[in-house]
Amino acid sequence: MNPSGHQKNPSGHQKNPSGHQKNPSGHQLKTVHIPNMDIRPPKSTSGDFDTPSMCIAGHCVVLCVGKRRSGKTTACTSLIEKMKFDYVIAVSATMASNKELMSRLNIQHEFDPDGGDTIDKIKEIVEAEATDLERYQEEMRRYRKLMKLIHSESPLFRLPEEDLAAFYKDGDFKPPEHKWNGRKPKIAVIFDDCLGSQVYAKPRKLNGLATYSRHIGQLKEGGAIGVSLFFLVQSYKCQAGGLNKVVRNQCTCLMVFRTKDQAEQDDIADSVAGEIDRVTFNRVYDEAIGDGEGHPFLLVDFAKRKEHPSMFRRRLNEFILPVPVP
Repeated sequence: MNPSGHQKNPSGHQKNPSGHQKNPSGHQLKTVHIPNMDIRPPKSTSGDFDTPSMCIAGHCVVLCVGKRRSGKTTACTSLIEKMKFDYVIAVSATMASNKELMSRLNIQHEFDPDGGDTIDKIKEIVEAEATDLERYQEEMRRYRKLMKLIHSESPLFRLPEEDLAAFYKDGDFKPPEHKWNGRKPKIAVIFDDCLGSQVYAKPRKLNGLATYSRHIGQLKEGGAIGVSLFFLVQSYKCQAGGLNKVVRNQCTCLMVFRTKDQAEQDDIADSVAGEIDRVTFNRVYDEAIGDGEGHPFLLVDFAKRKEHPSMFRRRLNEFILPVPVP
């Protein structure tokens, strides 16, 4: 009991009679709502796309960290398959050695991680998809307008000659075509075995790609095509030629395999401390890895869907629900 006769709480701050804790200055904190100043979020987010209900959300930046032969390529291939991407762009120097696994993915483009223009080429592919989608949308507008005129009572001379020529083929009017039937394609980029390569050693362009990945291929009417990025690395941090802090900070999903390096585990725990406290991270990591049999890994989903019961998983198929320690 203090001299005033009031009991203090464990922090030493005096409580007022209503039970609300006061701040160090002794004043109770209050908030006052400001009318007409609420933030109104957009109805959709640029570059986002639907994935199967138990998958992580897209677009995403996934870091898959595991030593040699840990199973990270198998796990990442499985995740990409389940997310139903339309095609994959691969940046790797060892694609041939993983041919059996990679054949399960629809890889349409392959690039050398030491190529100075690799990131530029990836952006060009996505921007070309945006251009083609807008071409299709504009042609569909013209086609629908033409069909409306043809089926109206308007004189035939009002029909645009260029549209007649564009859509009349093989004795009939045919609508324009688009590879993805008028929707945005879902594209993934996988970076595998790029440690020490130019794409990591000179990261300025890679940093930009990771930071603006879901905004690549912007559309005039709003939104973007976007890309999801998957980085397969043997070391979370590296003195040179590895993933830098800019890319790591963009991570929306982390897949951590068994590591015998306590310093690396501490580095990962420190890096995610803004989302997960160290005690919780270590507990769910130990639960996920167990005895290490069967290539286990911990998946941490920083963009967890509301319908998912936890942001933690053992492999892809088992949620881990942390419970308070008594």
